[in-house]
Amino acid sequence: MDSIERAEATVSDRLTGPCRIDVDRLRGDFPILSSTVYGKPLVYLDNAATTQKPAVVIETLRNYYEQVNSNIHRGVHHLSQVATDEYEKSRRTVQRFLNARKVSEIVFVRGTTEGVNLIAQTFGRSRLAEGDEVVISAMEHHSNIVPWQMVCEQMGARLKVIPMNDRGELLIEKYAGLLGPRTKLVSFVHVSNALGTVNPAREMIQLAHERGIPVVLDGAQSLPHLKVDVQELDVDFFVFSGHKAFGPTGIGAVYGKLKHLEAMPPYQGGGDMISSVSFEKTTYNEVPHKFEAGTPNIAGAIGLGASLEYLAGLDLDVVAGYEEGLVEYAHEALLEVPGLRLIGTAEKKAGVVSFVLESVHPHDIGTILDREGVAIRTGHHCAQPVMDFYGVPATARASFAFYNKREEIDILVQGLGKAIEVFR
Repeated sequence: MDSIERAEATVSDRLTGPCRIDVDRLRGDFPILSSTVYGKPLVYLDNAATTQKPAVVIETLRNYYEQVNSNIHRGVHHLSQVATDEYEKSRRTVQRFLNARKVSEIVFVRGTTEGVNLIAQTFGRSRLAEGDEVVISAMEHHSNIVPWQMVCEQMGARLKVIPMNDRGELLIEKYAGLLGPRTKLVSFVHVSNALGTVNPAREMIQLAHERGIPVVLDGAQSLPHLKVDVQELDVDFFVFSGHKAFGPTGIGAVYGKLKHLEAMPPYQGGGDMISSVSFEKTTYNEVPHKFEAGTPNIAGAIGLGASLEYLAGLDLDVVAGYEEGLVEYAHEALLEVPGLRLIGTAEKKAGVVSFVLESVHPHDIGTILDREGVAIRTGHHCAQPVMDFYGVPATARASFAFYNKREEIDILVQGLGKAIEVFR
């Protein structure tokens, strides 16, 4: 029995029965998955960077520009009214998908990065004073590090970091010890983009709330893989990007508890975020509109609604189980590759397998795999502190979605064999 057969045997139970999904049917919903690269079938394993789009999202965008295109909230003519209705319908879709209490708790932004910056420069600045502390984790994406560094520098506050172990799991006891009287805010990633670790968000939020500390949760990697209920989590803010959830680029959303959003100052000034303007004074619009200055990404918001409606049509618990099986299968298969070291072996993972290969640079791995039609991500994944922790400059990262198959992992492993032949 070869390595692939052994790996398949260990996870066969997980890939049948209650976690079984019709992958071939789902793949048919995504036009790009039938394409070829260098004459070989595309094997797309770069979903943590961006996911592919189902035909319904593509058609929604086309329909908007062909039949609806107009600016919103300001026009009395038919097209403007239709565009506004579709835009606000998508806001309600996001509300239902996250199980937010009120539609006004959903703010459209360009993506997770802008969402974190919005929170840092409004909610964060209003809470922080010299000597105060913001707590983040050791596995954060740069977009959940740099905005907090900036606001801490502006306000004279300090950034404190939750440590992790060699498996890529946060040390919850250490986290609890970091929460003190000067801690004004906690912000951490729900699922690590570099390691795939699923953090115990509910437990961590509860620990912070017991001390009266609000929490921001980066959901960029969790929303495509896990069922997210912001009320059950009791999180203060949740941010995500549409393009990682099978929707368009340049769109995302911030969920914020209404009491926070109402107390926060605007992030940007301009049209639509105002109620009235004079040279002497400006009165701001109600939430969420006071945070959406200028003409937004209307098509993107409508496309995001379509992508979340598509996801809502799936059994997300079954999808999560299937993807968990893919990660386990990939772990088993990759560990049979000579000289390969997995980076991130947490007990609970979602969607991501990162690794290094002895004597072969990750960029070279990516180049060889590309010629085999396999798309992975190589580099530091905008998580340089994670790379420093493991003592590597970069990793190769394969990341999965529900439309991926075990056979694609087999092709990945075969491609790694070719990389070894070339560079060793």
